[in-house]
Amino acid sequence: MRFWDSSAIIPLCLREANTDMMKSLLTADEDMVVWWATRVECLSALFRRQREGALPAAAEQKARSVLDVLAAGWSEVQPTEVLRRRAERLIAVHPLRSADAFQLAGALVWAQDSPQGFEVICLDRNLREAAGKEGFSVLP
Repeated sequence: MRFWDSSAIIPLCLREANTDMMKSLLTADEDMVVWWATRVECLSALFRRQREGALPAAAEQKARSVLDVLAAGWSEVQPTEVLRRRAERLIAVHPLRSADAFQLAGALVWAQDSPQGFEVICLDRNLREAAGKEGFSVLP
């Protein structure tokens, strides 16, 4: 079981440079754990690309279908006061945006604040660095 950031889920929904690598990681361990708002973050990325003209409507619909399948099988870390406090600490000590702080706080709650031996799959540079500093193994 691994914690997946939305930046690593998008290449599963769309053909990108990292798609094969992300599919390989998913095949190796299909038990995905995500933060409660990950689906919204992924949809935001897809709709933004469509608005910008980088994603045709048919491709966006196909990507949403893939996201639906993934979301039906993943486990979600729910929003709680404990998670909010983790996110508040994380934005104080790492250069993270609020959404990334919630992602990492979700991973910490999932790992019960003992991240050694737990893996986070993430393609965002700042979030990767912060997760590593918090003690997670970061893939790829």
